[in-house]
Amino acid sequence: MSEFVNIFLPDNSSKQLNLNSTGLDLANNISPRLAKESIGLNLNGKLADLNTVLTEGDKVKIITKKDAESLEFLRHSTAHILAAAVQKLYPDAKIAIGPTIEDGFYYDFYIPSQNLSIDNLASIEAEMQKIIEAELEFKKFKVENPSFQIEEFLKVGEKFKAELLEKYKDENPTQYGLFDKNNNLIWSDLCRGPHLQNTKQIKAFKLLSVSSAYWHGDEKQESLQRIYGTAWFNKQDLDNYLLRLEEAGKRDHRKLSRQHELFSVHEEAGGGLIFWHPKLAFLRARIEDFWKQLHEDNGYELVYTPHIARSELWKTSGHTEFYADNMFQMKPIDEQDYILKPMNCPFHVLIFNSTRHSYRELPIRLAEMGTVYRFERAGALHGLARVRGFTQDDAHVFCSPDQLVEEVCSIISLINQVYKKFDLTYSAELSTRPAERIGEDSIWDMAENALKEALTKSELAFEINAGDGAFYGPKIDFKLKDALGRAWQGATIQVDFNLPDRFDLKYTSSEGTFEKPVMLHRAIFGSLERFTALLIEHYTGAFPLWLCQTQVAILPIADRHNEFCKTILAKLKEKRIRAKIDVRAEKIGAKIRDAQLEQTPYMLVIGDKEMESQEISVRERRKGDLGSMSISQFMAEIQDNL
Repeated sequence: MSEFVNIFLPDNSSKQLNLNSTGLDLANNISPRLAKESIGLNLNGKLADLNTVLTEGDKVKIITKKDAESLEFLRHSTAHILAAAVQKLYPDAKIAIGPTIEDGFYYDFYIPSQNLSIDNLASIEAEMQKIIEAELEFKKFKVENPSFQIEEFLKVGEKFKAELLEKYKDENPTQYGLFDKNNNLIWSDLCRGPHLQNTKQIKAFKLLSVSSAYWHGDEKQESLQRIYGTAWFNKQDLDNYLLRLEEAGKRDHRKLSRQHELFSVHEEAGGGLIFWHPKLAFLRARIEDFWKQLHEDNGYELVYTPHIARSELWKTSGHTEFYADNMFQMKPIDEQDYILKPMNCPFHVLIFNSTRHSYRELPIRLAEMGTVYRFERAGALHGLARVRGFTQDDAHVFCSPDQLVEEVCSIISLINQVYKKFDLTYSAELSTRPAERIGEDSIWDMAENALKEALTKSELAFEINAGDGAFYGPKIDFKLKDALGRAWQGATIQVDFNLPDRFDLKYTSSEGTFEKPVMLHRAIFGSLERFTALLIEHYTGAFPLWLCQTQVAILPIADRHNEFCKTILAKLKEKRIRAKIDVRAEKIGAKIRDAQLEQTPYMLVIGDKEMESQEISVRERRKGDLGSMSISQFMAEIQDNL
């Protein structure tokens, strides 16, 4: 047996190390400076502790603070510090789960003696700081006897840990402990890792909020208390994040909606069901008009489909098998079971299948603003961003295999046109075949290669999201970025092998044979509700001119100026510019302030000087006073900006 192991680095070079060498040994072998900066490992494509023992042929990347993955180590470790602190302060606290999330982490607790609030976070942070300053070491150890350990957990009331261990007992479960300098175990939890080496590596953290949660997200299970936090490698990064968080709070679409009366949700009707108020309904109508015209110009045919269908349809489509928990069942109608539609795709399939098709007709592109209904747990509902009833800008393309690349390129071009209209930037991910899937590998090869080719032809940079495709085919996901740099789920393009098989779709080929079409699922907004939430937060309620219900506020200084204002209003309306006169008995300063708060793009201040000169004083919501100009000049400027 060799006394050495060969390790491969990202540049394909190799290092020969002594048997039982760790990732830290490798870092030291490369350079002492790298060892000092090391946080963890990417070991054969998976994150691992720096102290992991390396084996022959391992592919290793040393992770430092410069790598985005380093934050996973930091935040996972800080979450454990949080749990240890809570159990120190509240001895009856039992721990559930504590994962990392985007920009931070959370931990769930069952604490019979204490209802936590924001006021408790300072004392928990202080206890966390004590643990950090104790320079405890993170160590991983195997659960040698899961059955015995389950009994031990139950003896001390750690029922959640016992349940988790029962679930994963056959998967080589491990625990992570915090050990002092004398190698005494201070605290531990079930965990796969990875973690930092030492608590002293945690330099900047903040607990953010407390909320309630349910074990497994099930309202019938125990009610837990969840603490959210964030962690960064230095105070400057933490401070910058907290500033972004403060700005995000100001932009929260729910808060802005209350200020501008955009939408509401009513308990009398039910959670997650949105009532669009006039101003936001107007914006939605403009978006829909733009969407419809663009699709008609690009060869799509608009369709409308029902909101319900018999349960047999959803069995045929496979939704009953894979999606039953998210579907709203209805009481039987005429002794038939019906379901509120969670998807539009089976309806578009039925339209395609209602007529015989020749290869000469392909591609067939069907598009619909289709409202669907999906069950979301009450705790997950979030304004417009997470709802139970929403409208998708759904489209389905039925094409031949040799048309697939061209059709995907066409969709990418359409997506680009839409996002450019809203001044949104985006990135793309190609999600490839998951472990559990349908279809032959040759079909997956064809579909994945087609999506890659389309992305390349479209000159669109993309990342590979390996194994995250749908069970029925690969997909391209588009991630939108708002004004704060936050990512939102945007468009998706999915190749589907499943529905053409399930519904036995066919078209007649040039040789007269029946062939199965390729089906593409495609949405650009995703849902109008979530996309509108993005727009509200992206623009902070100051929507582009073309989306504003009121584009111009005409502000008379006194009642004697009202008639001239009416003349201005008539001229604006002739040019289809949307305006209104503020005839309230308020001072002009109050009128300007209120129009500014309403984020009205333009304000026309009309007084004696304007009546005499037959000009108008113009204010813009961002630039302020633009000076005086003729009505025709103003109309030309505003139309240039539409």
